[in-house]
Amino acid sequence: MKSYYALVKRSTMARKQVLDNELLFEDYFSDAALIGITSHEPVYKLCGTLNQYFDTRFVCRPEHEIHMQDKRSQKDHYFCVYQHKAPFNGPKHVLYELKCDKMSLLPEAKGLDFLWMIHSSSSDCQAQLYLDYLRRIPIIQLATLIGTDQLRNLGNLII
Repeated sequence: MKSYYALVKRSTMARKQVLDNELLFEDYFSDAALIGITSHEPVYKLCGTLNQYFDTRFVCRPEHEIHMQDKRSQKDHYFCVYQHKAPFNGPKHVLYELKCDKMSLLPEAKGLDFLWMIHSSSSDCQAQLYLDYLRRIPIIQLATLIGTDQLRNLGNLII
């Protein structure tokens, strides 16, 4: 028993380690391109449309939902996250729902409803190709490339 208490005392006296968010963001977004999308359709319908147009299979994973609580009303908000992983080490696609009720996952991106993140070694080229096709889809009002430097709340996107 004595050694256990000594160990706890030593560990609490040890220097605290701080998580470096800049390194975390750099690692998570290093090979990523972001496309902002505005559409009045619900997220499941948008995913169905994207699956048809791009031969993808976006799937909602409940364990990856992003939970936020409104500080004023203490109301819980859950933002859906849909993912698609291309076979043979292909790109990883993540579609974020940015609005839930009146809460926004990225307050600085008020005009956007969804954010499509593409992870790959050539993500910028792929994002430009997807962007050209997205602009032709009738249910999409706006599709635009977004730089990670334009978003202040990148931490909200890490799943």
